[in-house]
Amino acid sequence: MISNDSPDRSVAPTSARSRSHDDDYSDVPDVLSQVAAARGRDRERLRDSVIARCLPLADHVARRFGGRGEPYDDLVQVARVGLVNAIDRYDPERGSDFLSFAVPTVMGEVRRYFRDAAWCMRVPRRTKENYLQITRVSDALSQRLGRSPKPSEIAAETGLAIDDVIDGLVAGASYHTTSIDAEFGGDSATPSIRETLGSRDERIGQIDELVSVRPAIDALPPRERRILVLRYFDSMSQSQIAREIGISQMHVSRILSATLDRLRAGVRDRSVDEDWTAGAA
Repeated sequence: MISNDSPDRSVAPTSARSRSHDDDYSDVPDVLSQVAAARGRDRERLRDSVIARCLPLADHVARRFGGRGEPYDDLVQVARVGLVNAIDRYDPERGSDFLSFAVPTVMGEVRRYFRDAAWCMRVPRRTKENYLQITRVSDALSQRLGRSPKPSEIAAETGLAIDDVIDGLVAGASYHTTSIDAEFGGDSATPSIRETLGSRDERIGQIDELVSVRPAIDALPPRERRILVLRYFDSMSQSQIAREIGISQMHVSRILSATLDRLRAGVRDRSVDEDWTAGAA
């Protein structure tokens, strides 16, 4: 964690003006030149003093990204990481002023945080970038139009395909997730999401059994398969099946018995084949 405490007050801001957002940090390049020339503990001391000197700049950038669903303290830490990167990468000999180099570097770090680390679910990088662009354009269009913009209007403004806009809008729902223990109305009188979910389906285990027996059912002759479906899927009695098919109830009983034996044998043989194949692999 980057602290506000300065180890060296020689370059720390002392005036009210130097702490304001109007500060141009024009003194920083000279100190960074000293940092580049110094060695050992002197270099570390000077570098820490420059970081402390520029912390208000990082905090100012973090405030610009506030109100977008992320804790402000997290944004401050990310912005300060970007500030340290800017200080380490800045080259005074190139002649550019420190502020024009540091601000884009810090903002880039915060934007990467929103793009890569702030999502609750894994979303493709391109979709994340589209979502951030869509969000910026949507805010501007909402103010201009006085209403929420349509996907087609966002597509025309951003130059994205309308399918990409829709994907980005849908992906926005993955930015934050809600706990299943959360209450809909924000008070204890309303049920939580968990309480609205269905109970455990005790028949879920039958899915494996159905998947196992399905190939054996498909291999049955048409009449045997129809009788089996009428008996066990349509819940018809043997007498009703006999009238439906046009045979005796006794014949239906014999066909069902033989069909069930064939299914058991088919499932058993398939299990043996799968176990043999798994062992051979």
